[in-house]
Amino acid sequence: MQHIKNYIDGALVEPASKKYLENIDPSRGSVYSYIPDSDERDVEQAYTAAQSAFEAWSQTPKETRAQYLTKIAHLIERDLNKLALAESIDNGKPLKLAKMVDIPRAAANFNFYATGILHYASHAHSMEHTAINYTLRQPVGVAGCISPWNLPLYLFTWKIAPALAAGCTVVAKPSEVTPMTAYLLSELCVEAGLPKGVLNIVHGLGNKVGNAIVSHPHIPLVSFTGGTATGKHIASIAAPMFKKLSLELGGKNPNIIFADCDYEKMLHTTIHSSFQNQGQICLCGSRILVERSLYEKFKTDFVAQTKKFMVGAPQDEKTRVGAVVSKSHMEKILSYIDLAKQEGGTILCGGKRKILEGEYQEGYYIEPTIIEGLPYNCRTNQEEIFGPVVTIMPFDTEAQALSMANSTNYGLASVVWTENLSRAHRVAHSIHAGIVWVNCWLLRDLRTPFGGVKASGVGREGGFEAFDFFTEPKNICIKMG
Repeated sequence: MQHIKNYIDGALVEPASKKYLENIDPSRGSVYSYIPDSDERDVEQAYTAAQSAFEAWSQTPKETRAQYLTKIAHLIERDLNKLALAESIDNGKPLKLAKMVDIPRAAANFNFYATGILHYASHAHSMEHTAINYTLRQPVGVAGCISPWNLPLYLFTWKIAPALAAGCTVVAKPSEVTPMTAYLLSELCVEAGLPKGVLNIVHGLGNKVGNAIVSHPHIPLVSFTGGTATGKHIASIAAPMFKKLSLELGGKNPNIIFADCDYEKMLHTTIHSSFQNQGQICLCGSRILVERSLYEKFKTDFVAQTKKFMVGAPQDEKTRVGAVVSKSHMEKILSYIDLAKQEGGTILCGGKRKILEGEYQEGYYIEPTIIEGLPYNCRTNQEEIFGPVVTIMPFDTEAQALSMANSTNYGLASVVWTENLSRAHRVAHSIHAGIVWVNCWLLRDLRTPFGGVKASGVGREGGFEAFDFFTEPKNICIKMG
């Protein structure tokens, strides 16, 4: 059975502890590989390598850094099928989804930031005949990057690519729940000839590896994507040390549907925004608010369409909903469905664990679940579930819809469905969220800022905002003679 390795100073190495953790295939509920049980010794080794590489890498011409990133992107594209299969097995998501979204986006991240750094500009300010000011953007140093399990390679590269392009070196920790594609990426970096120490990948548990990265006295910057509770913990450590922080955290996203929407387009998209990747995307619309005159028609059609979704083995071409990522996460989701019943909700479809046959009978499958009859401010509608579970609620007025939409502590993403242009602008302006999609969902331009407000995070990723995060501005003022 495969034992994956850390990637430190350009080499694939065993953890200092010589101990390993079980890596479970969620579709079968069984161990299929082992990952390093790393600790602060591995992080220190990775930091030393990254720090040693920093001066040379930060002074490497941006065109050369771009060439390395482009080569890695091409290798990801070459190994699309291998990486997609690994992602599907490791995460439980449908293979078709990994091929269409996860792996192509990972390659796109490297390509985007490889070209983006070539166009990243700073400012100059003339003080007439007195002085000239110009601003340099200089890489911060060794960046700590910690990524989640829901879109493993997609979000891992979303952090690593801009950091490397900007001239930082990196100590990165992928999720211990889904480590395989990060390991395969390290093999591609070796093949690409990426200079030693520029990227270091340390596998292991959050309370060992993650804490060691966040609390390291000489890692000045941390980029984290994951749960809000973990984000609070990271902030409590990093803030007193005056580290730069980017925290992309949880969401409880509203999907507001007005009666004048393009109905067929809305229905088709809402199915995907509810259950894609088993609802394990921070951008999924988990609270569906429907104008009352449309509510009964929507409920009937939405339930009927959801019941057609095949829950099955991730590698089956017909599967629309695969396994959730782990047994503990499955139990958490099921506990929220029980909570919804206790709070007075009615299960319109789903609501149970799905038991498959044969080798998949121990897998972690949950039927896509729709719940109605809950007050907007109950726990089920306020707390992040992060699974194939949505609630539907009617509203009467635009003001009521906005009040319900903005009622949670989260503010990551939202969707508005209307053909009324004035309403679209008005509602989008009033929603407390970092992202508002109007008549679409998950339509992403990589140049745009990505992130949330309130408990959904601090800072922005994407576009030049990512370069701003991984660099520090330095103003230079030169007095004219």
